[in-house]
Amino acid sequence: MKKIFSNYINTFKGLSKEVWWLALITLINRSGTMVIPFLSLYLIEDLHFTLKNVGWIMTAFGLGSVAGSWLGGELADTIGYYKVMVFSIVLTGFLFIGLQYLHTFASFCFGIFALMMVADTFRPAMFVALSAYSKPANKTRPVTLIRLAINLGFSAGPAIGGLIITSLGYGGLFWVDGITCILAGILLFNVLHPKNATITDAPILVEHPISAHTDKIFWIFLIAMTLFGLAFLQYFSTIPLYYRQAHQLTEFDIGLLMGMNGFLIFLLEMPLIKWLEDSRYTKEELMFFGAVLLGLSLLVLNFSTWKGVLIIGMLLMTLGEMIAFPFSNAFAMERAKKGNQGEFMGLYTISFSVAHIFGHNAGMQFVDKFGFDTTWYIFTIISGLCVLFLYLLKRKLTVE
Repeated sequence: MKKIFSNYINTFKGLSKEVWWLALITLINRSGTMVIPFLSLYLIEDLHFTLKNVGWIMTAFGLGSVAGSWLGGELADTIGYYKVMVFSIVLTGFLFIGLQYLHTFASFCFGIFALMMVADTFRPAMFVALSAYSKPANKTRPVTLIRLAINLGFSAGPAIGGLIITSLGYGGLFWVDGITCILAGILLFNVLHPKNATITDAPILVEHPISAHTDKIFWIFLIAMTLFGLAFLQYFSTIPLYYRQAHQLTEFDIGLLMGMNGFLIFLLEMPLIKWLEDSRYTKEELMFFGAVLLGLSLLVLNFSTWKGVLIIGMLLMTLGEMIAFPFSNAFAMERAKKGNQGEFMGLYTISFSVAHIFGHNAGMQFVDKFGFDTTWYIFTIISGLCVLFLYLLKRKLTVE
């Protein structure tokens, strides 16, 4: 047992102090983003919107994410990642607080668009910062540490969110979300200010950079990640509804089930990634395997009405996520060395933003028209298309 614990601790060694600070800030921030997993329930049960309305609100969510991801990448290349991160995280806090006062369909569409546009300028800037803070030999584990922080926050967030909803209602949830974002911004301002960090905030420049827009292999990767996102994001919109409507779970039960995902990632992802890094498998092969597991996690939901199948599905999705995301992040960061890093990482985050535009809405419309079972078959097929594109990516890389 002592050796296992020692090996686990060793997987965290060799990371810079800035990476650790960024992970702590991310933990605080993600612990507060409790609204997102419950957003579809809030819109239907508190604001009494229809499934179609919720689908279009989620499209506005995705459009804001696309705009923010593009803007964050461009600004990181021009004014530097630190300024972008501070502006994004603090203003996001105030927008979260304000979102609870929007009650009409049109105003909520506008509000969620503005919130996501500001919030998602953070992501490409954070990836550029992470690249700057990481040692050349350590590109996957810093990403994994950030994901660990995200998922530890996400593990606690839904469970706490369920309790807040039970005691204070959704209004309290928006206040907690906003305040934790602002606190994370204050911490970021103090500990990662260029005067305090060992790395400056100057935009990272590459001599004779190539454009991400002309990198054909990168575009195959982006299409695969968009398809992955379309299926993965069902766990944040249609699947909570499925838990509630098909299996009659409470908000607290849903929070615990989704929190299990974050807890397992916190416990297992870092040693798993360290082991996979030392294995003979390439990043493309590991992403391929992760996509297969994601598709299976949706497919098994149709195998039985037994509630235990929900846990099996969540376990499969969690394992697929643990493998696919760190290595897709690492692949994008490695590819970004050839050009302006903000541009590459902006497009990478946009791939998931595009998935937000279509994934939530399509899922809601499919559930409304065909029911849950057919919807899971459709997104299993989409996961299969992702697998095909990742196979094509591997083939292209072997002849590059």
